[in-house]
Amino acid sequence: MPFRFVILWSDALTYLLLAVSVFYGVYASRHEHLRAPWRRVRRNPLAMAALVVLAAYGITGLMDSVHFRLRLPGPAAPGGHAIYSPQVLSLLDVLCTPLRTHDEQTYSAPFALHAFTPKLVRLSDGRRVMEYPRLRYGGAGLTAAGGRAHDISVRCLRAAAEGVLVWLAAVVALARWRVKGAGESLRAALWRLARGETDVPWRAMLASLGVIILIVAAIANLAGEYHIFGTDQVGQDVLFEAIKSIRTDLLIGTLSTLVMLPFALALGVMAGYSGGRTDDVIQYLYTTLGSIPSVLLIIAGILSLNLYMTDHAAAFDTIAQRQDVRLLSLCVGLGVTGWIGLCRLLRGETMKLRQMDYIQAAIALGVRPRRIMTRHILPNVMHIVLIYAVISFSGLVLAEAVLSYIGVGVDPSMNSWGNMINGARLEMARDPVVWWSLAAAFLFMFTLVLAANLFADAVRDAFDPRMRT
Repeated sequence: MPFRFVILWSDALTYLLLAVSVFYGVYASRHEHLRAPWRRVRRNPLAMAALVVLAAYGITGLMDSVHFRLRLPGPAAPGGHAIYSPQVLSLLDVLCTPLRTHDEQTYSAPFALHAFTPKLVRLSDGRRVMEYPRLRYGGAGLTAAGGRAHDISVRCLRAAAEGVLVWLAAVVALARWRVKGAGESLRAALWRLARGETDVPWRAMLASLGVIILIVAAIANLAGEYHIFGTDQVGQDVLFEAIKSIRTDLLIGTLSTLVMLPFALALGVMAGYSGGRTDDVIQYLYTTLGSIPSVLLIIAGILSLNLYMTDHAAAFDTIAQRQDVRLLSLCVGLGVTGWIGLCRLLRGETMKLRQMDYIQAAIALGVRPRRIMTRHILPNVMHIVLIYAVISFSGLVLAEAVLSYIGVGVDPSMNSWGNMINGARLEMARDPVVWWSLAAAFLFMFTLVLAANLFADAVRDAFDPRMRT
């Protein structure tokens, strides 16, 4: 085979999370008490537009979770075994090959043709002068600097035309799909979509999709010839680093939540239902853990892991495996230190549910406490779990940026917005300022967190019984 698949631990957990999401979707579609809240979310235009943005981030993260190693050219190893490259690539790396391979020597500004820092060069007459060297890939197809503005304008117009065509094709495909179900003409379906007269806010979703398509088309037309967000200190494309960081922060936001849920669910429900000594022990546990700064616990875990990886370097075949282990350890650290708030909420809700008539009837009938907690209490607190999970996602993404900024986040060689900010902080004091790495990380992080918060607000309003009208 020309390549060999590589499944990292984070990849396996990503596929498992995707399977669980599909299972939950099928399960919710068959139960009215879950279908009704999601219908309320589906009718919210702002939430559905944010969902399209989250889906774009999710698809990017999934493409970056398909890893493989390419086969090296040349004769096979003794025994007929193929020799594969030690570099682990992903499907996203292949799709973004121009961004990944067009490296410069050092900093360059967005859409620049020359390097950001001058270099000492020798002229033909023997003199040495300082000048800004020409970039190898930035505007390589131009013959003169004066044609840059015209070339960028032409490429942007081409991207706009391609994006509009793709978007119109998506609109027509959606209208045709609605025609089959509603039995109306294509013109009537398009008119209803344009006026927003549909149960699902397709107009808001299509508007959000149109913006994403235009951005992707612009990147596809410009990234091969220009560095849209410039390059960093070692000459790597900043836009590629920002796109590669999407998977890292999505995994931290989701896997950390999966780590904290078992602790919070089990201990919160047990404390609220059992009371007495069990409640005292669990309260003492999370009160003691909450009194210790979570950053110190995460730092201790990361430093211990670094020591282990240094002493057992032979256990990690590739750099990707080292990065993956540290990423998972950070998710575990954030999850172990982040379950206290949800545990307190579940304890209070369980104490309230325990006084309900149907719980008292089950106790009087001799139903076992374990069955009461799993069959009667747990389903009635899942709305709190879902609300807390979607709200805490954005907080975990921001936590990664803060931890990487202070040097205890993901591996320094791994792409993440926190590492980008950490690398840019020392360059903000120079004159002129190298601002584009910070701007790219901020833009991508802001868009993801904003979309997650908008969607989380809609989920909270739909699932919280106190918010229903």
